[in-house]
Amino acid sequence: MTGHIGPLMQKSTPSIIADKLRAAIGYGELKPGEQLGEAELARQLGVSRGPLREGMQRLTQEGLLVAIRNRGLFVVELTPVDIRDMYLARAAAERAAARKIIDDGDHLAAGDVLLAIVDRMGDAPTPAAVSEVDIAFHEELVKLSGSPRLARMHLTFITETRMCIHALDETYAKSDFREEEHRTLAAAIRSGDRDLTDRLLVAHMDDALARLIDDPAVEEAEPVSV
Repeated sequence: MTGHIGPLMQKSTPSIIADKLRAAIGYGELKPGEQLGEAELARQLGVSRGPLREGMQRLTQEGLLVAIRNRGLFVVELTPVDIRDMYLARAAAERAAARKIIDDGDHLAAGDVLLAIVDRMGDAPTPAAVSEVDIAFHEELVKLSGSPRLARMHLTFITETRMCIHALDETYAKSDFREEEHRTLAAAIRSGDRDLTDRLLVAHMDDALARLIDDPAVEEAEPVSV
C-alpha cells in the first residue's frame, strides 16, 4: 500500500520560469508585441536555455506568447476582438465557479471571504491598487470553487486581464462603482441565490469589458494601443 509520507513535490524550474514570465507579462514588464531575447532572459533569470525554452513553450501553449517563424517569440498583442473573447471565456469560468460554490453549499463561508476582500478595495490608495484587489477578488472566487481545472484556465484569463488593465489604466479606472459592484456580487454569493449571482456576474463582466474597450466604434482589427 502506498503511504502518505514521501518526498515533497516541488515546482520544476520550467514551471517557476513560466510563473515569472507570466507575471512579467501581466504587470507590463514585458510589453505586448515585445520580442523575448533568449540569451538576455536566461541571464536575468540565472537559468540555462533548456528550462527557459520549456517555460516559454508553456506560455506559448497558453497563448501569452506567439512564435513567429524565422523571427522568434513575442508577447501577444490583444485586439478588441481578443479582449471580448477572453471575457467570454473568463465569464464562463467564473459563472461555473460561482455555481459550484453555491451548489456545494459553501456560499456562506465563500461570501465572507469575498466580502473581506471588498473591504480592502475601499482602503486601496490608488486606482492601480484598486485594480489589484479587483483581480484578487476574482482569483479567490475561482479558487473557492475547489476546481483545479477552472483555476488553471482562469490563470491565463487573469494574466490577459492584467495586461489590459495596465495598458489602459486611465480608461479602466473611470468607474466609481467597483467596490459597490463587488460587494453586491459577494453578498449574492453569500445568500446562495444562484440566479442573482449569475446575472450580476454577467453584468459585471459586461461593464468591465465596456470600460476596457471604451469605444464601441473602435476598429476591431487594431491592437489595443499601449
